[in-house]
Amino acid sequence: MAHSFYAVLAPPIVVGVLLTCQSLDPEYKTTAFFQMYFQEKNIVLYSGQYARQLTMQMMQNPQILAALQERLDGLVGSPSGYMESLPKVVKRRVNALKNLQVKCAHIEAKFYEEVHELERKYAALYQPLFDKRSDIVKAAYEPTDEECEWKPDEEEELTEEMKEKAKVEEEKKDEEKEDPKGIPEFWLTVFKNVDLLSEMLQEHDEPILKHLQDIKVKFSDAGQPMSFTLEFYFEPNDFFPNTVLTKTYKMRSEPDESDPFSFDGPEIMGCTGCTVDWIKGKNVTLKTIKKKQKHKGRGTVRTVTKTVPNDSFFNFFSPPEVPESGELDEDSEAVLAADFEIGHFIRERIVPRAVLYFTGEAIEDDDDDVSERQPSSVMKSNDALFPNV
Repeated sequence: MAHSFYAVLAPPIVVGVLLTCQSLDPEYKTTAFFQMYFQEKNIVLYSGQYARQLTMQMMQNPQILAALQERLDGLVGSPSGYMESLPKVVKRRVNALKNLQVKCAHIEAKFYEEVHELERKYAALYQPLFDKRSDIVKAAYEPTDEECEWKPDEEEELTEEMKEKAKVEEEKKDEEKEDPKGIPEFWLTVFKNVDLLSEMLQEHDEPILKHLQDIKVKFSDAGQPMSFTLEFYFEPNDFFPNTVLTKTYKMRSEPDESDPFSFDGPEIMGCTGCTVDWIKGKNVTLKTIKKKQKHKGRGTVRTVTKTVPNDSFFNFFSPPEVPESGELDEDSEAVLAADFEIGHFIRERIVPRAVLYFTGEAIEDDDDDVSERQPSSVMKSNDALFPNV
């Protein structure tokens, strides 16, 4: 239940304050905090119609709102002092509950290990369907009329006149150009449709990704440490002879002994890419720059050619190595964090639902999911303080 408090600052500033607290429990603690706070600041508490009128004035003062919000933000995550006030015998029992919670975390870890085994099992059932998808994309198999029959949603249904017009236009287009094989640029289109992946793409990556024919997910064998591998299959091209590029993610599903309560399912511990055997002059992950250098003694100027890293999707296959100590600099940590997110997204969403990302239907669903999870906006605090208080 929301609790409302009315207060007014002592002179020389006279404004009303209304604070509505949705989540501070129990009620007596909420009341006690604000009474203490207002007493500290020489604020006199009021109630009734007079306070409501003053509240309207307060709502127009951003400095007061910001200062109050800053004080409330300071409460988030701060201990209430309740645990410290408990008798020793009660604290002892609480410790027993925490030990039980650690055991729960270990059981949860086993649960996720079994989920991984289920993923392995069902991956084998999905794979024939994904193989057929790949065959259609790369024109190795032509689907039958029955396989191509698709009943549109009610929103997509067209009148007979519109259907006939669309059919004529399609036939006209087919006559004007050669019959395309399979589904051209299928995976490139998928990547370009997904913000997380399109941000990685550079213009010089696109001619290469037009040759991408399939992406597969392979799970670690039974009894082996938990991991999964993304396999990118390419048709022959002018950039590299590799037919498959791989990226392996090593995972762990066990609580951290130093912080067991932080366990929230399997986490990616590291990843390993592969070597791309670039054909000479085709490596898009490097670029050549020219710099002018002036000789200190003679004063002559010369041009120096230097090879430097270049932004490219194919840097995905050369992630930073995680040292045995596990310590990384901030840049490497940021790169790996983004890398893990991308690898997980390709595994969980892109590979299983590729056609829906190709058409854009899955993107609309993702947008809906994000909007449903989006937290409500909160007022940001700034450096403003109560004037004269």
